[in-house]
Amino acid sequence: MNSTWFRRFTTVTGDGPRLVCFPHAGGSATAFKDLTHALPGHVDVVCVQYPGRQDRYREEPFTALTALAEAVAEELARELAAGGARPYALFGHSMGSLVAFETARLLARDGLPGPQRLFVSGRGAPDTPNDVPYHLYDDADVLADVRRLGGTDQAMLEDPDILELVMPALRADYGALGTYRWQAGEPIDSPVTALIGDSDPMVNERQARTWAAHTTGAFDLKVFPGGHFYLFDHLGEVAEALSDGLLTEAAAS
Repeated sequence: MNSTWFRRFTTVTGDGPRLVCFPHAGGSATAFKDLTHALPGHVDVVCVQYPGRQDRYREEPFTALTALAEAVAEELARELAAGGARPYALFGHSMGSLVAFETARLLARDGLPGPQRLFVSGRGAPDTPNDVPYHLYDDADVLADVRRLGGTDQAMLEDPDILELVMPALRADYGALGTYRWQAGEPIDSPVTALIGDSDPMVNERQARTWAAHTTGAFDLKVFPGGHFYLFDHLGEVAEALSDGLLTEAAAS
């Protein structure tokens, strides 16, 4: 796969299904490094590296969520259209859930094989009302929200040199979230599993269940102890949920 857009954190490529992971706002591919090692070795885990962060920090980050999804879908489509691609699933956390969903919709629009399953974490469905003006946030607002949600080494936020590197991506991602508008369309065929923390200030169980309306397949909800970044405290359990979801689809196919 295109090494500009995707990262692997294992030296051996699994021979099972591929799991494509989409990071949260301000996040990078390395957000899923520990999860990669918690998953069974046969799962080929690739993590999306958005422009504007880490080794892509010199590139302009996307400021529109649908444009970001289009770019990722284009990269995935090349492999799917070439034929012989292994079965795959998509997993997104927070903003990454929306990017993964829009990516799946774009692939379906182009008649390409959809994911075996879509895993969406820490986010309500795309048509969940959003009255938070993220696109109007200044730097102080963005940093206050990042601190509120946790999941980031708080000491990093006090380092001016690190902030200089991460703020462009954070600004762009918050802008993309604030301007994102759901465009109604056909539900996807892929089964959907939603995962949330039971004390996440951004999404509750009722909101997570709204994903069921966006698939013609099965829907499942997994609730874990914790807040918005519950997954980093429950890597084993999250990896098990992802693995079980992939095995379910493999058995059905």
